[in-house]
Amino acid sequence: MSFERSELGAAATIGRGVRAVPELRRGLGWTVFLAVIGAAGRVTVPIAVQQAVDHGLRPGKVDLGRVVTLGIVAAAAVLVATTAQRFAVARLGGRSEQALYGLRVQLFGHIHRLSMEDHAEERRGALVARVTSDIETLTQFFAWGGLAWLLDGTLMVLVAGVMLAYNWVLACVAFVVAAPLFLVLRFVQRRLVAAYDSARELNGATMGQISEVVTGAHVVRSYRVERQVLRDTERIAAERTAAQIRSSKFAAFLFPSGEVFSVLTVAAVVSIGVALGPSSGLTAGALVGFLFLTYRFLEPIAEFTEIMDQTQSAVAGMRRILSVLDMPIGPEEAAHPLPLPPGALGVDLERVTFIYRARPGMDEDDSPALIDVSVSIQPGQRIAVVGATGSGKSTMARVLSRLVDPSGGAVRLGGVDLRSVANDELRSRTMLVPQEPFLFNGTIESNLAFARPGLSRREISNAFVRLELDDWLFALQNGLDTEVGERGERLSAGERQLVSLVRAYLAAPDLLLLDEATSAVDPLTEVRLGRALEKLSSGRTTIAIAHRLSTAARAERVLVMDHGHVVEDGPHDVLLARGGVYAALYAHWLDATASGN
Repeated sequence: MSFERSELGAAATIGRGVRAVPELRRGLGWTVFLAVIGAAGRVTVPIAVQQAVDHGLRPGKVDLGRVVTLGIVAAAAVLVATTAQRFAVARLGGRSEQALYGLRVQLFGHIHRLSMEDHAEERRGALVARVTSDIETLTQFFAWGGLAWLLDGTLMVLVAGVMLAYNWVLACVAFVVAAPLFLVLRFVQRRLVAAYDSARELNGATMGQISEVVTGAHVVRSYRVERQVLRDTERIAAERTAAQIRSSKFAAFLFPSGEVFSVLTVAAVVSIGVALGPSSGLTAGALVGFLFLTYRFLEPIAEFTEIMDQTQSAVAGMRRILSVLDMPIGPEEAAHPLPLPPGALGVDLERVTFIYRARPGMDEDDSPALIDVSVSIQPGQRIAVVGATGSGKSTMARVLSRLVDPSGGAVRLGGVDLRSVANDELRSRTMLVPQEPFLFNGTIESNLAFARPGLSRREISNAFVRLELDDWLFALQNGLDTEVGERGERLSAGERQLVSLVRAYLAAPDLLLLDEATSAVDPLTEVRLGRALEKLSSGRTTIAIAHRLSTAARAERVLVMDHGHVVEDGPHDVLLARGGVYAALYAHWLDATASGN
């Protein structure tokens, strides 16, 4: 399921976001109350001005006592309002940071619980962009835009109420003249939504492209395709820039719109106020105070025009985040999990079929990777799965480790349906060693320590001894403290396989799945791997996806796959004597090995 532009509007997206991040709602009522107090203090000044003009200034005389008293009251009100507003800002800032922390953790955890199909479909940079740049967009919004909406929004509502209380005619004039601005904002908002959606989407694509190019830098240089890669990167970056420019043009239209409508509104209020005159009961102080209130009413509108683009960018970022959170977790956790039996686990596949999700632009009726596969494996057996490229070997490993669920049929471990096993128990009892093992940046020891909580350095060292890999470890200058580099790139492919086998040994699984674990290694490393695999396989069920058929020759039993079917099943010698698919594969492998030497 790739990211798709959501049809949710801004209000619906904000509502979904608030529900997804409960930290935003906690204490919100008290924060709003403080914001109202802050807004009330700003309304006090126009009222004090009106009172001073109407009751403190008389023909030829100034009631200094009244004016000073009003000034002191207004100053005290502003002080209280400023303090309340300060607390409101601090509370909202703290809550928003806690909320964004929770959202970042929630999003990161959700990405790691997605199915491997979803991970395979999405570029890594696009997923990273959700946790980084889209969250950062929300951080920038709450630092200013969120505060503006809260403080200016409460001020605008409160001022509108006071304006109506002062003079409902002038209030209606102000509202009517300013009303078209909201239509302009709505018109521009819709285009800003589309522009920022496109900009955020292209930002993810840009990060994906850059991440891919940086990761594959050695391939780019090896094939001398720097210019082609640069052109592709420039094209995506240019599309992102064009989208940002489009959104900026719409945003640039907002600020002057607010200024224009502010001038028109004030002019209309003054004109109608003067026309009404004292005969309508409108005093000079009331008109002056009302003008102050009008400016107070228009201030938030002008600021809204400035933060509208930031708001739409944040809404687009939230929409992208929600699109990930809406992606279903896979495979699902069993509602009522059943325990696995102790010891080595038997494996049963009953008429298992698996079809990969159709990719965009591809036919919906893609050929199944597995078709009606039925196999029974006894606890403790060592099995090799062989076949040509695309025969379904790796898919079988993914199904057995429940990285994906079968499209049809059932998989049982120890007699328990795989879908009924708790994910935590499944991960602790089974282990998949992939074709290209992943090592984290750090030392060999740090990459092995997380295999099982509480492992000591001595236990890690003893694992190398038991697997007869201590000679290789001690040949390294820094031993366990050897830095492996990002993705383990300081080690050779074979050395990464050695570390991954030790990691699997330390995890002590009861079912071990090896996906092409002895491919792409030199002869000496293959001997070491074979020796380690003998030790590693002892006492547990082992299923090896075998590329080198020397691995199949050492297995107790060989499953031969062809176009999603298990076409042969038996010991190495028996299958060779049968002269079928396996015998042909083995003969081709021997010829390739001989010619390679």
